[in-house]
Amino acid sequence: MRDLSVQIGSLTLANPLIAASGCFGYGVEYAGAVDLSSLGGVAVKGLFLSERQGHTPPRIVETPAGMLNAIGLQGIGVHRFVAERLPELRRLGATVIVNICGSTIDEYCEVARVLSDAEGVAALELNISCPNIKEGGIQFGCSLTGTYDVVSAVRKVTRLPIIPKLTPNVTDVAAFARASEEAGADAVSLVNTFLAMAIDVETRRPKLSNVLGGLSGPAIRPIAVRMVWECSRAVKLPILGMGGIATTADVIEFLLAGASAVQVGTANFVDPFIWTKLLAGLEDYLERHDIARVRDLVGGLELGQPEPA
Repeated sequence: MRDLSVQIGSLTLANPLIAASGCFGYGVEYAGAVDLSSLGGVAVKGLFLSERQGHTPPRIVETPAGMLNAIGLQGIGVHRFVAERLPELRRLGATVIVNICGSTIDEYCEVARVLSDAEGVAALELNISCPNIKEGGIQFGCSLTGTYDVVSAVRKVTRLPIIPKLTPNVTDVAAFARASEEAGADAVSLVNTFLAMAIDVETRRPKLSNVLGGLSGPAIRPIAVRMVWECSRAVKLPILGMGGIATTADVIEFLLAGASAVQVGTANFVDPFIWTKLLAGLEDYLERHDIARVRDLVGGLELGQPEPA
């Protein structure tokens, strides 16, 4: 057996595979199909202080190489999550990373306080990058000052590892990784979805009720890999890479670019049993290349001219 464990700040994960927030519910919904304890982590659906309805349907549109979503961060709120979902996640042995949201910095801090007092939360992922809501989140994530202010404020109210989730909808994502590092983040996750839209040419109307949505899936992977590589050269923080991962090769590509762990999202909708395949693929890759620890792949990109095909 090869060593698949990875280190994210003070948090040790059994392996680098994390279920991405927004694509895995609150984790318990998949318990019948996936052994949650076998995953490196479960990043649960984003939580505000109160319950949230989200946008009206249609909220999801399939694209040739992925999907658009404009769910609008529908959720049960942090108090219901702690009371109704967290006990089951503890029982199932999940390593729980809670994605937290806010319309104000004070709301981010209050949600963080509630979760810091709850048993079974391993880390907080700060959602400052959702592209399809108008209030909160993205207004902080697209401003260097806003990013710094949210991260530093949450840092003051929790001892849990904090992981800002960065938006790709900026010109220099590495600058936002640096702002997060300076503010006291333990890691960063990237990328969130790309702002996009789709039009029904017969009705000449948007396919999403919100008009705009977030593009995810294989279409964004090469851009996401590039952004992870840029951030890995700019900060010393661990990086959780994501964006269109569907195969073991995709996972390894992100690791070589500098990610310490990855999050798998859209592919989980296509194949809920993808996790055992990815884990087996990682074991096989390490065996074939005689690599003892998966962490030895992190940042292992060798620059130079590509070999002829």
